[in-house]
Amino acid sequence: MAYLPPHKRHSSASTPTPPSLSSSLRSLSLSSPRRRRRPPPPPRGAATARQPRPFNKIIHAAGCVSRWSPLPPFPDDPGDDDGSLRLEPFLCDPIERKTGAKPLALVSSSSSSSAEASPCSAEAAASAIAERFVPDLLAAAERAKAGDVAKETEEVKLSAVAKVGKVLFQGGGSPISMNSLREAVRAGEEGSRSHLHKSFYTNVSSECLDGMERSATEKMGLEFDSSKEHYHVKVFDKRQSDITISCKCTVQEDGKLAIHKVELNQVRHLVEDISCLFKDLDLRLMLSTKRFPKNLDAEVENAINCLVSSAVIDPDVKGGLRWPLGKESVDERFSIVGVWHTNYKAYRNENLRLKLRHADRFDHQSSTGEVSNEVTFKLIGISAKLEAGHQESSVEEMLESAVRRIWESALSHKMAP
Repeated sequence: MAYLPPHKRHSSASTPTPPSLSSSLRSLSLSSPRRRRRPPPPPRGAATARQPRPFNKIIHAAGCVSRWSPLPPFPDDPGDDDGSLRLEPFLCDPIERKTGAKPLALVSSSSSSSAEASPCSAEAAASAIAERFVPDLLAAAERAKAGDVAKETEEVKLSAVAKVGKVLFQGGGSPISMNSLREAVRAGEEGSRSHLHKSFYTNVSSECLDGMERSATEKMGLEFDSSKEHYHVKVFDKRQSDITISCKCTVQEDGKLAIHKVELNQVRHLVEDISCLFKDLDLRLMLSTKRFPKNLDAEVENAINCLVSSAVIDPDVKGGLRWPLGKESVDERFSIVGVWHTNYKAYRNENLRLKLRHADRFDHQSSTGEVSNEVTFKLIGISAKLEAGHQESSVEEMLESAVRRIWESALSHKMAP
């Protein structure tokens, strides 16, 4: 009998298929994909070619402001703290795999998502957030527009978004305490950089995603916009080590991929993380620059076309794509560093676009993958006003309206276990 590698063997026992997130996401498998094999290590003493460094997923602009605060805020006098706030471990496998320890989340012992129990109404929260965020938002937008690259090489577009998830803290060599959180808040207020290690975890439960879909029409007054499936092929170019070329692809009738759009790394200009203490979920507000190359170099264009056309759609591997042996790179210059398989549904009005996305990601350089459900509010009205240079009052009014909707309808859901 011919040898079959482990990832091609089939068991006679049937495996139950987990339920889909919603009817719109049934085409995307939620089963745990099989692991890819790492290449065997070279013999001891053998010369090895230098590998390209891991591709940068996140780029922060010079002068980028990234800060955190709780809502309601800490008392001005630490002595007024009644002890109801505490840090507790948060179950998060991706972070635990990287750091070896559970991250911490700030919670209230009297936490409740009910409007009666929360000391911060939607109106008060929206007003406080807008008052703090809008001046820095306008300043960041001006810095971003002033620092745009030459127009002949890239098209740039401001993108203001709000994400729901959980603010998590890691030790980073020193223990985290309530005092260190207070210091982080003061650092943000003074415009200085905090040494606090934090992240924003965006994977929500499938029940949360379904609840968001119902809220979109029933509570938020949004209308259905679109439902799409994409494969994202991330390409590393050794001659441009500071960027990642992201090819958003669609599936053609013949089962092959076709490039729909090419994008470079987004650049962040402002990040505001808010721990919403009487809600299930926290809030992130962010301003980034989206970058699209205008005219690709012929060698770059040929390489990414070759890599994309060689991809094989395979639901049994992480990220949904695999490449025949030797086809994951071109001319020892271009190589695949990551793949995403995404399926999303979107709802919108004239100023707000809600995107409910299921994403299956695989990082080729670390051989790790992650499946997540994500909720993003694209603040399309605010983005347009920032591009046009509108005044502070109109942006602040629009942000308050968006935060009110999110506070009332999107933050009372549980995270994924």
